[in-house]
Amino acid sequence: MHLEILTPGKKVFAGEVKLVKVPGKGGSFEVMENHAAIISTLDEGIVKVITNDDQTQQFSINGGVIQVLKNQVIVLAESLLS
Repeated sequence: MHLEILTPGKKVFAGEVKLVKVPGKGGSFEVMENHAAIISTLDEGIVKVITNDDQTQQFSINGGVIQVLKNQVIVLAESLLS
């Protein structure tokens, strides 16, 4: 599935991934290939990404929104935390 992580200022990540774990408002959840369509708000926390070549990356965000539709995942982060 294709993932993009965006902030108001730039595109932080774009690529093919196996898994995305995000800090949802009601608790963290994971998105994998063929996940049902969803739009959800995100809390402050860590977005964990596992790429198709099994590399793990983490991004600390200050809240945002995730949209999943037909193996296209978009994370709109308010900002990245240092």
